[in-house]
Amino acid sequence: MMKNDLQIKIGLEVHCQLTSLRTKLFCSCPSNYRNSEPNTNICPICTGLPGSLPSINEQAIKDGIKAALAVKANIADILKFYRKNYFYPDLPKNFQISQYDKAGGVTLASKGVVEIKGRRIHLSRIQIEEDPAKISYEGTISSSPYSLIDYNRAGITLVEIITEPELKTPRQARLFLQKLRSILEHIGVCDGGLEGAIRCDANISIKGGKRVEIKNIGSFKEVERALSFEATRQKTINNRNIVGMETRHWDDVRRVTVSMRVKEEEQDYRYFPEADLVPFRFEKKFINSIKKTMSELPDARRERFVKEIGVSPSNAEVLTSDKALADFFEKCLEYQVNPKRTSNWIVSDVLGFLNREDIEVKQIRVTPKEFAKLIRSVEAGKISEQTGKKLLLKTLTTKDDALQIKETMFRISDPDEVNKIVEKVFNENKKAVEDAVGNKNTINYLMGLIMKATSSRADPKITRKVIDAKLSTLR
Repeated sequence: MMKNDLQIKIGLEVHCQLTSLRTKLFCSCPSNYRNSEPNTNICPICTGLPGSLPSINEQAIKDGIKAALAVKANIADILKFYRKNYFYPDLPKNFQISQYDKAGGVTLASKGVVEIKGRRIHLSRIQIEEDPAKISYEGTISSSPYSLIDYNRAGITLVEIITEPELKTPRQARLFLQKLRSILEHIGVCDGGLEGAIRCDANISIKGGKRVEIKNIGSFKEVERALSFEATRQKTINNRNIVGMETRHWDDVRRVTVSMRVKEEEQDYRYFPEADLVPFRFEKKFINSIKKTMSELPDARRERFVKEIGVSPSNAEVLTSDKALADFFEKCLEYQVNPKRTSNWIVSDVLGFLNREDIEVKQIRVTPKEFAKLIRSVEAGKISEQTGKKLLLKTLTTKDDALQIKETMFRISDPDEVNKIVEKVFNENKKAVEDAVGNKNTINYLMGLIMKATSSRADPKITRKVIDAKLSTLR
């Protein structure tokens, strides 16, 4: 870590939609707003019309508690909601129903920890709140002549997870978000692959400067970029003591942060208890019943992959960083394939393709059954590993419906057939054969010619034996 990085403090406020829910947090409007026409998935409650009264979605509270348990947080004894007042177009009520941890208030949970690369990142609190509406712009926020508001998102359940300012680099922030996503997906409360399902406000300061908040960043890659830019910007101007406490917007087109407003202080939000939602206490048996439904977490799954299945620690770490990737791997194992080879292919070839194309695991068209068939063909010696990987990449790239393993791809392992191919190559490359007779180190050139002639289908071991035998006779 660079010396300058030790002076950076980064804290994240991560807004995670509970996408497993069927309805919004305080009303019965469907939560699947992404496929709806703008401003059609709304009602008097989520738009804050006079006289409307919210009611709590019980499953939202259960899923929020699951999230808190998954990061080892302390669950509060009582559930209280507060009004967070501020005027902005995405809040139809002019306040957000959220939680508050001061003046007698309490959030859903406190503390907690997430481990990344052997480092423990501590959490401050976890709270449940409603999502504001979605604002869209023509071009960028700085240049757009107007704003478009879609209130379909207003009222969607959010779990906000706030870290302590312990992250030291933008890269660490990205790793934290990836780990948090994996945890939430493993317990089944959030699908991070959905647009806007996980968004982040990033706070950053450097020694001698004040805290700057970068609002509403939509992808982990952009969080890293935004923090890198802001760290550089603050270091550049810090010597002039002009870094002020403010809220900035990340322009992902120009890749710069843009000042939005002076950072609000806590008192500016005028928190006070939500009068329409009565506080209620959690019983221990309620929390215990939720614990019993908890799924296997990424760290436990990683250990199982290593100890019980025999996957290398590095591969297990990568596989469990994405639930869908780990699920794909385990489904492949149902078809009796070698775990080590399968994990190697997924981590190197499949994940490499996904990263290059910037797509999710669920978007690839190769099924675990097809993938396992390909692995088994390599294991059985029907096709070479090189041929198998070429076929996999071709299928992923061209989006063929299925992996088609044809007889013309089968490995040539019949010694008589290999002998005929070697004879032909020898006759066509007499100078290379003469060189190999006198110098054993040039045999690899002949091997290359034969592999080229057979499109790498000739069995290497058998081919080598045939070549050695013929050269020995010539010597």
